[in-house]
Amino acid sequence: MNPPSSLNTLDEPVYQTILRDIKTVGFKLYHVILPRGKAVAALRDWDLWGPLILCLVMAIMLSTSAQDKQKALAFAIVFVVIWCGSAIVTVNAQLLGGNLSFFQCVCVLGYCVFPLTIATIVIFAVGTIKPLHILIKLPIVAGCWFWSSFASYGFLASSVPDKRRILAVYPVLLFYLVIAWLVVVQ
Repeated sequence: MNPPSSLNTLDEPVYQTILRDIKTVGFKLYHVILPRGKAVAALRDWDLWGPLILCLVMAIMLSTSAQDKQKALAFAIVFVVIWCGSAIVTVNAQLLGGNLSFFQCVCVLGYCVFPLTIATIVIFAVGTIKPLHILIKLPIVAGCWFWSSFASYGFLASSVPDKRRILAVYPVLLFYLVIAWLVVVQ
């Protein structure tokens, strides 16, 4: 029996595949922007395209604002913090009895970096016109840190037993706090 045509993507043109992936990334970013109960179902179908793009945008923005000798190091630090940090938070959630797969959790944590990526872009764009003081950066990044944490809480809290919810959410808050600090000190 042949699979339905919507599942058979070997014969579709490349542009249709790219458009479908872009729509999927946009749909998931929408659920990060407006986290509701449906976000859990939308983000369970994992992919790593969106998190990779967000990680690359943030790493490029932070590395371009670094000193000349530290550009490669800044890029590498952002890349490693996002991917290794999300892997550590995921393993923690699984050890606490979470009912999610490794890649589902990494996907959610990666997509929820979106508000901090927006903060990075805003601070970089405004900083090219006039350097910003840290007291101006802090409220912007703090709001985006809260937004990232809140968006990921809905997914992670529902996948971990109630008695261990705080133990699963606390590393997530620290994970986004480290990324937020990287944005503040850019």
